Amino acid sequence: MGGNKTLDNVETAAGTLWLKQNGLENLKKVHWNLTAPALYEQALRRGEAVLADGGALLAYTGQHTGRSPKDRFIVDEPGSRDSIWWGDVNVAIDEDRFEAMWGKAQAYLQNRDVFVQDCFAGADPEYRLSVRVVTENAWHNLFARNMFIQPARKALNAFSPQFTVVQVPGLQADAERDGLNSECFILVSFARRLVLIGGTSYAGEIKKSVFSVLNYLLPAQNVLPMHCSANIGEAGDTAIFFGLSGTGKTTLSADQTRALIGDDEHGWSDRGIFNFEGGCYAKVIRLSAEAEPEIHATTRRFGTILENVAMDAATRTLDLDSAVFTENTRASYPIEFIPNIAEGGMGGLPDNIVMLTADAFGVLPPISQLTPEQAMYHFLSGYTARVAGTEKGLGAEPSATFSTCFGAPFMPRHPSTYARMLGDKMAKTGAKCWLINTGWTGGRYGVGARMKIAHTRAMLRAALEGRLHGVDTVRHPDFGLAIPQSCPEVPAEVLDPKATWSDKGAYDQTARELTKRFEVNFRQFEPYVGEEIKAAGIYANA
Repeated sequence: MGGNKTLDNVETAAGTLWLKQNGLENLKKVHWNLTAPALYEQALRRGEAVLADGGALLAYTGQHTGRSPKDRFIVDEPGSRDSIWWGDVNVAIDEDRFEAMWGKAQAYLQNRDVFVQDCFAGADPEYRLSVRVVTENAWHNLFARNMFIQPARKALNAFSPQFTVVQVPGLQADAERDGLNSECFILVSFARRLVLIGGTSYAGEIKKSVFSVLNYLLPAQNVLPMHCSANIGEAGDTAIFFGLSGTGKTTLSADQTRALIGDDEHGWSDRGIFNFEGGCYAKVIRLSAEAEPEIHATTRRFGTILENVAMDAATRTLDLDSAVFTENTRASYPIEFIPNIAEGGMGGLPDNIVMLTADAFGVLPPISQLTPEQAMYHFLSGYTARVAGTEKGLGAEPSATFSTCFGAPFMPRHPSTYARMLGDKMAKTGAKCWLINTGWTGGRYGVGARMKIAHTRAMLRAALEGRLHGVDTVRHPDFGLAIPQSCPEVPAEVLDPKATWSDKGAYDQTARELTKRFEVNFRQFEPYVGEEIKAAGIYANA
């Protein structure tokens, strides 16, 4: 090829018309659906990123190294107004302010290159959403290509987007004048079927915006959208793993003995489980080649994007242990980089549901089996610890929190909508549910130690393989959880959280403090649940 030619797709008349219809005019150059090598070339040529040893593309996101949940708004418009769970999570912005910011973005992109990636969200063709992602940077377009599902190349000319994401990190808002909270903004319009992201280079905003859109749209099709990972055992059994960032959701679902469906976002239809994405977005801080070989290998591979990972400038050697930029270092890679994946990103109806928590107080048992009523209670509670760095504004210590449905920041509808769907689907399938604590043992954070991943994996394998069926259990006096008294490959004293504490009195006091937190938090959901779920709850005086 000649030096002046590009690897771009030929721009179609439909594509040109779409740009014009959406007010994206006077653009300098439009790069349509570039492949990973071409996006590498563009990102390196434009100085957006650097090449690391092994072939990964390394980008730094500047001030924003995590999501900015306080800068996310949903447009208040008649078509969706009555379906949105308005409050601290879903904050309203009026249509005029959205249109003003959209006008700013249109003006900002004039005489600039843009990169367009057409993709699908949802592996099941019956429920997938066609998404067009428009970015000003090549590396963010590669992120979209990694994270979503690619149409066949021959089908791109006929691609018709059902939703659009426009990401312009170089455009900063004037908070006071624009009626926003900072220079950063993530604005969702269901009427326009448009997400507008600006003032932040953190790529995770792209994927989580699409997740939020699916969380709004899919319940109307009787599909439960879930913040979970999923995999399939050798016997064909499907397991799903609920958990927020830092709980081990990605790590535990990447198991050499089980085929990975996906690591973060799924739908549960009457046909089974399906991945929303075509890639993974894993935390890589202090990633161990011994404990997590499959994910570690992706950090040394062409096609992977690394965010905010420290690197020796001379040798280009990565330092995954360094948090010099953030604790929230990330790797984005196509799911095919994991050796054992489920073909087509789909699985059957789940046999096991695993709810993961990183208990910063160190008092929850490492594993317990939940009754269906307890499962509903803990799904609505969503207790975990927010790990430092996954959101802007968090300090060095994990912060205990309750995030309903294990994904409150991404749930546009009221949590009871998703909880009712989960209860209905569990009743139909008879799936078993387990609560696994991957957090602290032997004391609260700062005193105890993080649960050994080898022990967690052993407990998980035993649960999924049915080796805990029939094992004697003991009821926890504070939390009412059924704790197995034995588990293959796990010392018995590890199973009893109180036994791991040297100060038993401190354990009892800390456990009682956590029960109060559970009780206070759940009051907001009591009007929406039946008496059987309330009876399965955690109370300070129980």
